[in-house]
Amino acid sequence: MSHFDLGVSLAFWLTILSALLCVVYGIINWNKGDEESNEALLAKWAEEEKEINEELL
Repeated sequence: MSHFDLGVSLAFWLTILSALLCVVYGIINWNKGDEESNEALLAKWAEEEKEINEELL
């Protein structure tokens, strides 16, 4: 019976540890790479606007 209790206890603590690690990972990587995508989006927007302005002239 003690093996069963150890297994349940181990599963419980590993679940708690896994949840905590997920939270820490999420905090560390929050908005990581967001600036790069914003810069690429702004560059694309500027290029499209330049093409539209050239077509209008």
